[in-house]
Amino acid sequence: MSGEFEQLVAEFERFQAGIRHADDRFAGLGAMRQQLTELRASAASADGGVTVVTGPGGAVLDVKFTEAALAKGPQALSATLLTTLREAIGEAARRQAVIVEENMGDGLGLVDQVLETQAVAFGTTVEELRSKLTEAPPRPEDFSEQRVLRPADPPPAPPTAGPSAGDRFLRNLFDEED
Repeated sequence: MSGEFEQLVAEFERFQAGIRHADDRFAGLGAMRQQLTELRASAASADGGVTVVTGPGGAVLDVKFTEAALAKGPQALSATLLTTLREAIGEAARRQAVIVEENMGDGLGLVDQVLETQAVAFGTTVEELRSKLTEAPPRPEDFSEQRVLRPADPPPAPPTAGPSAGDRFLRNLFDEED
C-alpha cells in the first residue's frame, strides 16, 4: 500500500511541477508581447541614401531618402529601396526570433530556422547573419527614475528657533487644564 501511495505522491509532484513550469512560461508572455511591440529594426543602403525602419512582423514604419538617392533615377532608387527593405525586414525577423526564443526556450530552434531560411533567400551564409545578431544596438538607457531638470532637493532642516505654533497651541491647551 505504501508503494502505491508513494507512486501517487510522485505523480502528483510531477503534475504540480508541470503546472509550475507552464505558469512560469506564461508569466513571461506579457513581457515578450511588450518587447515585440517595441521592436524596431533599421537598415541603410550602402551609400546612406535610403533608410528603412521596420517593426514587428517586418512592418515598414518609415522610409527616408536623401536628395542624392533621389537624383540617381527611378531604377537605381527602386533597386536600392528593395535591397534596404529586405535588410530591414530580415533584421526585424531575426530580432523577433531572438525575443521569442529567449522567452519560450530554445526547444524550437527558432533563431536557427530563421537564419537558415534567410541565408538561402538572401544568398548569404548563416554565420554572416548570426554575426548581425550580435551587432544589434543596445537598448536605450532607462532614465525614468532620474530627475531631468535638477538634482533632488535635500530635505529641509528642522527649525531650531524655538517651538512651533502647533507646539505653543498644545502647551497652552494643556496648561489651562491644570
